[in-house]
Amino acid sequence: MDLESVGGLAMHVILSKLSPKEVASVACLSKQFRVWASEDSIWALFCSHDLNLSSPIDPSGNPTSSFKAAYLAWREAFSMYPWPLVMRVNTCWSKLKKWLSENFPESLPTLRKGASESEIENFEKSLKVKLPLPTRVLYRFCDGQNPQEVPQEDTGYLPSSLLGIIGGYTLYDHIVNVFLLPLRQVMHDTRAVMSRLGFGSRPKYIVVAASATFTYSEKMFFLNCGSGQVFVGTRNLVSDGEMMPCVPGELIGSRGVDQEHDGMLLWLEEHARRLEDGVVKVRTQEKVRSVNLFPENLPLCSSTVTNGVKVRASAAFVPEFSNLQNETEKYLFAYSVRLSLSTNGCVVSGVKYNSCQLYWRHWLIRANDDVVDDVNGEAVIGKVCFLFQFIS
Repeated sequence: MDLESVGGLAMHVILSKLSPKEVASVACLSKQFRVWASEDSIWALFCSHDLNLSSPIDPSGNPTSSFKAAYLAWREAFSMYPWPLVMRVNTCWSKLKKWLSENFPESLPTLRKGASESEIENFEKSLKVKLPLPTRVLYRFCDGQNPQEVPQEDTGYLPSSLLGIIGGYTLYDHIVNVFLLPLRQVMHDTRAVMSRLGFGSRPKYIVVAASATFTYSEKMFFLNCGSGQVFVGTRNLVSDGEMMPCVPGELIGSRGVDQEHDGMLLWLEEHARRLEDGVVKVRTQEKVRSVNLFPENLPLCSSTVTNGVKVRASAAFVPEFSNLQNETEKYLFAYSVRLSLSTNGCVVSGVKYNSCQLYWRHWLIRANDDVVDDVNGEAVIGKVCFLFQFIS
């Protein structure tokens, strides 16, 4: 049977089941097949599936004449990288940007456009490192965040939003909000930090994320360009250069040869997943909005309602307070207990009250089956976050 006789509608269905490479091969068969294989509705499907594109734009965000032209522009721009890796990184950034646009739009202007190949090469030459392939693609899509500006005359002033997309937490006077650094800042901070920490023996380490300077507390993330692992500094970072891994070692490179050394990508993918799943949300505290790392959903968050009062408790790991050299301080967490009154008010013994007051609290803090802290006393101290140690 002559395939050209099946008609355009049938061929459209057939071609939509093929890969872009296979469709391009079909276009070489005849003039009629070239016409069918050039239908923009087919390439719109490929742009949607591979690149999450709903309109024909090139990697710089400029409109193109067709979806086919857009797809070819993307393939050409990233021709030096494995296409499955490009698709994976694009999915990660698409999820992050979609969540930010819906939940934290004020942070979007801080995101920088992707770095060029020449900018990445100059960065590598300057620091004498070779970025892992997945990290290069991450920066090709988005070159981190611009620093958040704070009025100089307002010493100690916090803006209405802390815009670090990695987020943070507050406990007592410890305020953390982590930004993903652009390459120019990575270069500056790596030189400054490595010199200060005496990391001359660790030439492959670079600083990729850090808390904003105006949030008082320093939290720093490092990428080992050799292994692809991401590390976070501990309490002993300054004194001993101590840090701990952020990604289980067995996961790095688990997606195949093309994705080896993908610790930074795995780290951001997990962050995007927690944002999407509602585990991590934007919280307003003392009129300041930020991505807050205290979990909001089960099973990482406990919640119950008693007499119309909802109590929600969760914990967040605080690596910058952890001390790997001391078993009793090896892993430290902050916990947050939040109380709210239901819309129907508080009901006790059938009597409804429009308000209630906490006058006594009793917290039992467990690590697995062991009680590691017992907080029992009158009232509270007016702080929403507390610190306790976890004994492994």
